[in-house]
Amino acid sequence: MAKKAAKKDSARTLAVEMARLAQDANCEDVVVLDLRDISPVTDYFVIATGTSGRQMRSAADDMSQRGKATGSPVWHVAGLEGGDWIVLDFVDVVVHLFDQPHRKYYDLELIWGGSPRVRWKRRAAAADKKEAQEE
Repeated sequence: MAKKAAKKDSARTLAVEMARLAQDANCEDVVVLDLRDISPVTDYFVIATGTSGRQMRSAADDMSQRGKATGSPVWHVAGLEGGDWIVLDFVDVVVHLFDQPHRKYYDLELIWGGSPRVRWKRRAAAADKKEAQEE
């Protein structure tokens, strides 16, 4: 039972880390969906929008390297050559990096709308954003 809880915690930690890497790579509209009670395939989706194929490939490369460094290597990557939708499958976490038209077309947030969203933003960044909005 403790192993199962640790696995869930490590999947959540990986999802949050991937979302933060997407933000650090200037991806937009980053969302983490908790699919544990909905999907038998994966525990978390990380969804982000890139502004160019180069940016998305760079973010995907950073994510692959970080996964490997933290003991969660990427199992499969698809879409690197196209630059409109890149998928990184870490098994318990699946990352989707879209360009804007494909994100809107596939609308994964609508398809998986019943799943809870995970808070992933760093506290300091959230506080800075709140201060900026108040000014």
